Formats: sequence, structure tokens, C-alpha cells
Amino acid sequence: MTHVLFEEDGGFKAGTVLSEAGGSLQVEHASGKRGKVKAAHVILRFDAPGAGELLPAAQQVADGIDLDFLWECAPQEEFGFLDLAGEYFGAQPGAVQAAGVLLRLHSAPVYFQRKGRGRYRPAPAETVRLALAAIERRRVQELTIEAAAQEMVNGGLPDIIRAQAALLLVRPDKQSIEYRALERASERLHKAHDRLLVELGAFGSPRELHFGRFAAEFFPRGVAFPALPPPAATADDLPVGEVEAFSVDDSTTTEIDDCLSVQTLPDGRRRVGIHIAAPALGIAPGDALDQVARDRMSTLYMPGEKVTMLPEAAIRPYSLDEGTVRPVLSLYVDLDADGTQIVNRFSRAERIRIAANLRHDQLDDEISERTLEDPDAVMPFGDALRVLWKLTLALCAQRDRVRGKPEPRFKTDFAFYVEGEQVRIVPRRRDLPIDRIVAEMMILANSEWGLLLAEHAVPGIYRAQQGGRVRMSTHPSGGHQGLGVLQYIWSTSPLRRYVDLTNQRQLLAVLAGEPPPHPPNDADLFSVISAFDARYTAYVEFQTRMERYWCLRWVQQESLTRADAVVVRDDLVRLAQAPLYVRVPDLPVLPPGRRVVIDIIEHDLIDLSISARYHGLAADGGSAAPSGLTDDEADEAEFAEEG
Repeated sequence: MTHVLFEEDGGFKAGTVLSEAGGSLQVEHASGKRGKVKAAHVILRFDAPGAGELLPAAQQVADGIDLDFLWECAPQEEFGFLDLAGEYFGAQPGAVQAAGVLLRLHSAPVYFQRKGRGRYRPAPAETVRLALAAIERRRVQELTIEAAAQEMVNGGLPDIIRAQAALLLVRPDKQSIEYRALERASERLHKAHDRLLVELGAFGSPRELHFGRFAAEFFPRGVAFPALPPPAATADDLPVGEVEAFSVDDSTTTEIDDCLSVQTLPDGRRRVGIHIAAPALGIAPGDALDQVARDRMSTLYMPGEKVTMLPEAAIRPYSLDEGTVRPVLSLYVDLDADGTQIVNRFSRAERIRIAANLRHDQLDDEISERTLEDPDAVMPFGDALRVLWKLTLALCAQRDRVRGKPEPRFKTDFAFYVEGEQVRIVPRRRDLPIDRIVAEMMILANSEWGLLLAEHAVPGIYRAQQGGRVRMSTHPSGGHQGLGVLQYIWSTSPLRRYVDLTNQRQLLAVLAGEPPPHPPNDADLFSVISAFDARYTAYVEFQTRMERYWCLRWVQQESLTRADAVVVRDDLVRLAQAPLYVRVPDLPVLPPGRRVVIDIIEHDLIDLSISARYHGLAADGGSAAPSGLTDDEADEAEFAEEG
């Protein structure tokens, strides 16, 4: 009875021939299955052993064949497996021996290149050497991957994973040893990559995870500054203005870039000064400091820490610190006798003495609408603040008329004070008088300086808003509807935002009568806008993410299982004592602002999730005090432009 060895589906099979007609055979497989086989697919015909015995016996023969020796025995040209079997065994090979050589040839593509059914050609020596080296590398890699994966499964952290932890989460090379080991360990433990890395200690805490992941993407060379020269100039030749300037910031602010002053003119009218730190006087476009600032585009803020746009050595000569004399770009506006209308304005570069750095978190109770309207109330810079408050109310009313609606009031901000892993979250009204004074003066400066550039046909980086959408442009573009001004630029935070630094250079050039660094239609100015927009958006999103982290950390720290909250809209609520927004699926239909009580079921510091259920109405059963928790996000964004 004749048996055949044939090729099918990339492998070899044996069967018994039942019949043969033309170009095909009817074959019975060892399993008993019958089917047709093309005659061209038959590689070997044999009588013994049986069809079911051939391949197991041939595999034993193949396993015993030395590949290197077989390769050396092989002809250098193309050959058939039967010919090589004869050479190898030194006699007419039997079916088992011939099939054994065939299986060995077929299993070693590194050594033998397939040229047809049963036909091969030995690979060149150099090709074999390189292929074997690659195989060895893959073998070693596989051992390394498996060892690293198993170490992680056992609770250890391999050094190769520790060194690449953040990049493995942000921009992983999925073919790398590190990623494949992490992927394998994660699959075996059924844990997400970031959670596993935190548990293994690659990050000291979930906070370090969030920051490390962000830094790996946006600060791949680290957040530390390289060695940089100091600013080129200190502007010692500028005149010193005769003003008593003061700043108003939070206690955590160290980059002080704006001050205010009020002077009494000979006729009794008042002159208000808005003074902005002037690093553009010493940081030239394209120099080393400028390149660092342009790369970072902005200071990155997050609760408890920040990554500054400029190194400390470049900040200090320009920060408007109490008791120093600093170069500034000043806007002066002269008021009418009533102190509510601007009758004259001018700008100049100068130096001023900073009399004080006021901290609003220490003065909120002392400086109120009541004390500002009481001429006998005692407060720091009381006379100046009263002048500024009166002007603020007048300017705000004017902008409201342009806007066609009043600016939203009584919104709530939250200040975060972080010490180690402990956090205090302090609610604070956003529109307290001291805040409104500073915001209004900054809006005034940014609007007036935007007008100054436009009048001189010098491009700047404007923030325009039409139909609720804010965009950046090199010309006023219809003004800023939300703020109610005809033009608006960012120019009052040059120590913290690259756009402001760029605009300040344009303004200084106008005041000096010099060509601006960026002429009309300058491609480089457009590239600044594009880069800043993308970077600043990412920074704001990360700041929001870290605020959510610290809110959840506060929930954990306070062992909070039940909390008062305020309905925002639909099933979304915000905790009353923290800016933590939570979806409550079983929340009944309630109007925005209604106070409720929720039960906190669980929260997670890694994926920043929180789940809660509705407990009931708050004890008072009524609505919260106005807190800005409406769905009118456009109004909030407009008011927050100077946030």
C-alpha cells in the first residue's frame, strides 16, 4: 500500500493513497479523514512505515540532526532534500530519514532558504552569523523581559523600569524591553500600568505619578534650569518715578509683576499709576534666557508648587519686591475732579520704588466695601485704595454697558495651602473689593496698551472674543465682548507668560520710537501664538487635574464620608468646601444652587475618580448663597481673564 508525504497549509502531513487520477490523489489521513491532495503537493512516496508512524519517527530523526553539520554538508547551490539526506546519512535514505532531513531543513530558515517544495539553498555564512546573533539577542531580551515581569509580579521594581517609569506612561516604545515587561506584569496582575507602578514604588505617591507623567511630556529634560547668564541689562539709566507703589497678591506669590500707585496732582486731581515689571529691558529676543522662556511659554501653577517660566536669577532683578527699586513699564491715567473719568493717559519706561507688597489673604477682612467707603476707616494705603475703588466701580459700570449685561458677581474661588501631603482648602469670594481693584486696573492696562499698539500699527498678541469664543490674534479683531473692551492684550504678567513678555517688547519699542522686534505679518509672531496657545492650554488642564487631586486628597485626609454640596446642573454637584465636582446618579431634579448632602462611597487618587450617592437636602433645605455654580461658563470665563 502506497503512502505519501505532502505539504498542506504550510506544514507536512502523511496519508495513505486510496486512488489517483490525473493531477490529484484521494488520500486517507492517519486520523481517518479522507480528502483530495494535489499531486504537485506530494513530496515523498513510501511504503513503510505506516502513514501515521512516519512523522513522529521523522521528528525524532530531525531532533538528532546537528544543524551546523547539516549546513556544512549541504551543496552551495539549490538542492532537493532527498539529495542532502543521501549526503548526510551516506546511503540511500529511508523514508523516515528523508522526512527527518526535510523537517530539519524546514525548521531552520536561518540556515536554509526555501526555494520550492522540498527544495532549499544554504544561506551565506555572513547571513547565518547575523541571523544567529539576532536570535541570541531576542533570546536574551526575552529572558530579561520575563525576569523583569516576574520581579514586578513578585512585588519588586526592576531598575530598568524605575528609570523609565514616566516615559512608559507617556511616550512608550511598545517594542522596548521595559514596556513589554510592564505590559506582561500588568496582564498577569490585571492592573493598569500607572497603578502598578505606583504600588511598586516607581512614584513616591499618586501626586508624583501625575506630575511625573506631565513632566515627562512637557519637560523631558527636567524642570531644572540649565546654567544661564543673568539678564543683559538692569536699566539703571531709567528715571525714577516719584510714586509710592504697592502690590496686592496672595501670600504664596513670589513673582510680583504688577504694582499700583496714586498721586495727587497740583490741581487736586488724582493720577493712577499701573506699573508692570519690565524684564523685556534685559531679556533680548533669541538670547539664552529668552529661549528658555519661549520653550516653557508660561509658569506652570499647581497647588503647593510651581514651575517658573524664568529662573530665579532672572526673576529677582525684575520682581517688584517690597523695598526695592525696579524697572517697570508704567501706564498713568489722570482722573477728572470726581475721580470716575479718565481725562489723560500716557505710558513710559522708568524705575519705581516699591513701598509694600500687600497680601490679600491677610487683608480680606480689613479691606471691604464698607471700609473703602468710610473715609475714617484705617487700612494700608487707605487713601489710594479708595481712589482706586471709585475708579474701579466706574470702569466696571462702563464695561457692563458695553457688554450689555452686568458682570457676574459672588463667585467663589478656593485657595490651596499644601504642606507635604497635607492640604488646606480655603473658600474665598472671587470678587472681593481688593481683587476687583487689581483685576480692573489690569484690564485697563491691557486695553490701553492694546490701543497704543494699534494706533502705531504695531502688531501685538491680542485676545479677542466674539460669540463667546476667545482666540488670539495679531490685531484687535473686533475687541473682547466678554470683558466689554474694544481691544485687549496680555501684557501685565511678563515674568510669568511669554505672550506678555513679547507684547512688552513691542510696547517698549513704540515708546522708544524704535522698530519693533516683530514687524507686521511677522511669521515668528504667529509661531509664538500657536506654541503658546497649545502649551498654555495643557498647563491649565494640568492645573485643574492637580486641583482635583488635592481635593480628593483632602477628602481622604478629613476621612470625609458625608459632605454638603451645591447643585451645579443635572446630576453634577460641587462640594461646598472644595472645588470638587461629583456626578451623583441618583440626584433628584433640583435647581442650580440648591444645597444637598451626599454620601461619598469611594475615591481614587490615581484615576482621580469619586463616586457618591444622594443623601438628602441640606439642613436649611434651601438654596446656597450665590456661589457662581451656574452653567453660564462664558460669564465665568470672561471674568476670569485676569484670574
